[in-house]
Amino acid sequence: MGKKLFILLVVLMSLSLIGIIFVQIYFIDNSLTNEKKQFTLNVKRSLSNVRNLIEDREFKLYRNKFQEMLSSGKNPDTTNIKGILLYSYDDISNETTIYQNGILEESFKVPSLFFDIGGLDSLNISRVTNQKEIRVFKESTLDNKVHITPERTVMQYNEMDDLGKKIFETAYRDLFKNYPIYKRASAADISTFLTNQFNENGIEIDFEFAIYDKDLATKVQSDNFELDPSNTYGIPMFLDNNNESNFNLYVNFPERQKFLWSSIITMTVLSIVFTIIIILAYTNAIYQIIRQRQISQIKTDFINNMTHEFKTPIATINLALDAMRNPKMINDKEKTARYLKMIKDENKRMHAQVENVLRISKLERNELNISKDRVKLHDLIEDAVMHVELIVEDRQGYVKTHLNAEKSSVLANDTHLTNVLVNILDNAIKYSDDAPRIDVTTENVGNSIILKIADHGNGMTKQVQKKVFEKFYREHTGNVHNVKGHGLGLAYVKRMVEDHHGHVSVESEKGKGSTFIIKLPLIS
Repeated sequence: MGKKLFILLVVLMSLSLIGIIFVQIYFIDNSLTNEKKQFTLNVKRSLSNVRNLIEDREFKLYRNKFQEMLSSGKNPDTTNIKGILLYSYDDISNETTIYQNGILEESFKVPSLFFDIGGLDSLNISRVTNQKEIRVFKESTLDNKVHITPERTVMQYNEMDDLGKKIFETAYRDLFKNYPIYKRASAADISTFLTNQFNENGIEIDFEFAIYDKDLATKVQSDNFELDPSNTYGIPMFLDNNNESNFNLYVNFPERQKFLWSSIITMTVLSIVFTIIIILAYTNAIYQIIRQRQISQIKTDFINNMTHEFKTPIATINLALDAMRNPKMINDKEKTARYLKMIKDENKRMHAQVENVLRISKLERNELNISKDRVKLHDLIEDAVMHVELIVEDRQGYVKTHLNAEKSSVLANDTHLTNVLVNILDNAIKYSDDAPRIDVTTENVGNSIILKIADHGNGMTKQVQKKVFEKFYREHTGNVHNVKGHGLGLAYVKRMVEDHHGHVSVESEKGKGSTFIIKLPLIS
């Protein structure tokens, strides 16, 4: 895959993922907004129903008391009649018809205690009725006087229920407009009404309420009410004849936000979980793609390095063999021995490189059989130093040991752990341009032994330190192969130390050398 195509795919995938996340956020926010609107609608509907219930209850109470008083037979204090009286005479039938239609207003004066109205000694109540009457009289031909008893009478008497109710309702509203609110509604009643209405509308959470007279709180309120404009809903109470009122019923919900989220929490959690899964899968996919590209590049470099490293010894072996075929060389035993040693050394080096590759491959497939016994780490250190001692002396360097640890017994495979030490020492030699100067130190820390192998060679940068234990990794030095290797030695070191339940790390500074630190658990 080309670099441009790869970048294009990553950009498109990233934009798609960001788009999915924004759609999820928009969907959740829109759902929460809709829940808020529905919640507000349900609260206002509940408050309106509570207001109507309280006002209807009060009006019905006073209307019933008024009806009880009228039904008790109490005589009116004053009576006022306004009406029309019509007379008509039919000379054929010799009858006189009298038509009467009037408005009857009766006034009652009763003590205010009957209605529990504070501050008033008495209350004047008026009842208005309509009365219709038709009487027919037979006319006498002898004396032209009207008979006392009419021939027939049609009497209509209709109480004006609708009109009376309207008149009473108007009077009731005017009368109780400024009546103390705590005598018209109690906190217990409002709490009961609100609870019932909220439950009917699906609002089953705690609430606080209060009735305000203009901007002042009244006694009718719950214990913990606070007027919060952002979380308070209100409605006017006890409207007068102009649909105005000084009283307002307010209610707020301390856990409103929690309640709103509870309605969409399942959907939100699932959305978040699936989005996280998509992000993790996407991130892992991108990481794997990038990693595979890096591994592909590293493997390409590895093949190039291996080709270069095998090319030199193969060429050397070929030259040595060609020289040995020369008839003049048959009797020169010294040169023959030299060429044979050269062939053996080059063959051994290629064999070691192949062994490293095979060892790493077996480790990754868990096929490498590693048996462990009780060994002295100090003995393994001395053995490893002997492997590189001649090479160090040939370059006029040194390897000094400072075995300060009192205890050095570990559970290990002596062959593989020796190879680990030799690999680190070999790197210290290869990456020292001058004469290699190496110090090997041990010390006990708790139940562990710490081994430090320090050199004064080329060192490495912080970036290289992070990747130095990765398979196939080598520090880029252009096309110059002045240091042989293929990035497998330290990968083998790390894998083997971890298999011994230990830990390996490196401290280094470019141009000042490196220190490899191995920590292994002791056994008693």
